[in-house]
Amino acid sequence: MSTPEPPAPAALLRRALAVLTEMAPAAVELGDVFRAAGHELALVGGPVRDAFLGRTSNDLDFATSASPDETQALLARWGDAHWDIGKEFGTIGARRFARTGGSGPASGDVVVEVTTYRSDEYDPASRKPVVAFGDTLDGDLSRRDFTVNAMAVRLPDLTFVDPFDGLSDLARGVLRTPIAPERSFDDDPLRMMRAARFAGQLGFAVDPATRQAIVDMAARIGIVSAERVQAEISKLLLSDRPRAGLEVLVDTGLADHVLPELPALRLEIDEHHRHKDVYQHSLTVLEQAIAQETGPDGPVPAPDLVLRLASLLHDVGKPATRRFEPGGGVSFHHHEVVGAKLVAKRLRALKYEKQVVKDVARLVELHLRFHGYGEGQWTDSAVRRYVTDAGPLLERLHRLTRADSTTRNKRKAQRLADSYTDLEQRIAALREQEEIDAIRPDLDGTQIMAILGIAPGPAVGQAYKHLLALRMEHGPLGAERAEQELRAWWADRQG
Repeated sequence: MSTPEPPAPAALLRRALAVLTEMAPAAVELGDVFRAAGHELALVGGPVRDAFLGRTSNDLDFATSASPDETQALLARWGDAHWDIGKEFGTIGARRFARTGGSGPASGDVVVEVTTYRSDEYDPASRKPVVAFGDTLDGDLSRRDFTVNAMAVRLPDLTFVDPFDGLSDLARGVLRTPIAPERSFDDDPLRMMRAARFAGQLGFAVDPATRQAIVDMAARIGIVSAERVQAEISKLLLSDRPRAGLEVLVDTGLADHVLPELPALRLEIDEHHRHKDVYQHSLTVLEQAIAQETGPDGPVPAPDLVLRLASLLHDVGKPATRRFEPGGGVSFHHHEVVGAKLVAKRLRALKYEKQVVKDVARLVELHLRFHGYGEGQWTDSAVRRYVTDAGPLLERLHRLTRADSTTRNKRKAQRLADSYTDLEQRIAALREQEEIDAIRPDLDGTQIMAILGIAPGPAVGQAYKHLLALRMEHGPLGAERAEQELRAWWADRQG
């Protein structure tokens, strides 16, 4: 199948005009407000790029010659609410609530961010950019990450501004820096991460000179805070095509500094091809897991960060556990346990939320549990434990386990799929018979103390665990049998 030709710049302009016309009323009105006060205003960045891609947005980014204080005063009059949380960087935000136009329906709220022309650069010893305000639109555009994001539309007259030929790059699907890439990445090393992110979000290729600069300067990402790096990794993983962006991270050496567990999966394949490429396998598992995400009303709505992180990192314990066995085999014993610890350590270093760290690590730890299912001969007790151990992660675990099958052997793949379908059916059948999603003993702590005549203490917890184990093994016992089992257990302890 031949690859379709990218749209010509003229076609992109026509597409953008239609989108900008739809966004124009609010933008033009704001442009009139700034012009009347003697200031320039231009729509910039993502909203302009997306207009050429045929996408509209209610969140609009502007650049202006006005100072932050002047901008704040103007937006206070224009909008229904405004905020200055980004004022030290020259950014003021505002929201105008939905309004009706004549007899037509109300449009959505319009959210704007207006930033004073600026030039960011890093102090070599600092993790935060130093902000210097500028005085021209072209100068402001030159400090943007890529030419496709360095286009603007002057307001209120809707004049297109493209000093770095971003429209041509957009038509070709190429990411290129407006200025020399070495200077751009030196000013803000996070732009190297954005190259990977946009490769995933937009499906664009990285310009050769830009790619080489990333290779040469990858270590400079170390001055950027973990929080900013984490945000870029998350945006990449939540994009439509994360594989392309992850490959940029690994191939340029950036991943060695921000997510070293990923390139470490490129285990060398020996001359006998005794094991598959774990890195490529992990990227494929990620894609297959994404394909199993659901709509907004489903059990795992897309995009799901926890599932995607777990899918990408599920095998990171393999390099540390690889053993060459007698007879030519290769083993990775307990790589799921080792991997869970490595994942938790890395995600904590990247400042992910505690619950995300906990959930991803737990999925990595559980991702091989299904393979104990064998030929579908699990007992009801084993099924209960599987569901209990997965807890609220069960639906994600279903998808991770199915995605983890990348074998080219169709018969083996079908056998694994059928076996997992059988497990899911067993879970569904047990759910109809008992409450396996929240298994508890048939007696609670208060009942245990009353039956045994004991006060709160360690013995109550031990009795509870004993009854829970019986519940797992045999299913619901009922209060009468549970009391008999409890008294027998207690008598054995006393004897």
